[in-house]
Amino acid sequence: MVTDNWFKAWFNSDYYHLLYKHRDELEAEGFIRKLIGHLQPAAGSRMVDVACGKGRHSKVLCDLGFDVTGIDLSAASIQAALEEENEHLHFYQHDMRMPFWINYFDYAFNFFTSFGYFRTRREHDNAIRSLAGSLKKGGKLVIDYINVAKAARELPQTFLQEESSNQITFQIAKWQDEHHFYKQIQIKDASGGSLRHLFTEKVAKFSLHDFSDMLAYSGLQIQEIFGDYQLNPFDGQQSDRVIIIATKQ
Repeated sequence: MVTDNWFKAWFNSDYYHLLYKHRDELEAEGFIRKLIGHLQPAAGSRMVDVACGKGRHSKVLCDLGFDVTGIDLSAASIQAALEEENEHLHFYQHDMRMPFWINYFDYAFNFFTSFGYFRTRREHDNAIRSLAGSLKKGGKLVIDYINVAKAARELPQTFLQEESSNQITFQIAKWQDEHHFYKQIQIKDASGGSLRHLFTEKVAKFSLHDFSDMLAYSGLQIQEIFGDYQLNPFDGQQSDRVIIIATKQ
């Protein structure tokens, strides 16, 4: 069973950070640098990194010369991010569904499918509205999401894998239904002993059309769409990602 607010407990757990500690930092930094090279923001532009985690992307943006604020629901992640805080890099615990610093930022970013977690469409609309509200008129929002058409086609009927780290074993199963992707993580002692915890991730199958509707509803107009971290054109069937750049009207 998937709880409505599964992300609150999972993203705030030590197990989450342990499981995903091997994420490709070089790929992430390369994408940020390529994106900024394309956007060409003015020096010192104010940026908000929404669902920033421990701030790895926020730090890259700050290093590139911008004033960056990272927000995340996880208190543990923000506590870790605060160790890197400086005059131009700030972090706050905050729920993206709630308004944050109205008409303040030049750019808002939501990277690496850090969306689609909520129970209702209204909650997702609220999140987009909050992102739009944080931007100045003419400000830009970038959303990076999984291309659900390709992911749905390629996900096997049954997918199981096992990973071990720090004497912990993660048994992972993935599946899908009409509206969501699921990923269940069973956490056990590395010896294969008793079950410690069970978490299930749930991500909505939002298409480009869904995002277009949500963005338009909040006064954002799509300007560009890319299909991967090299910013190649988006192909609805073949692209790994859907990376949307929208402007506040």
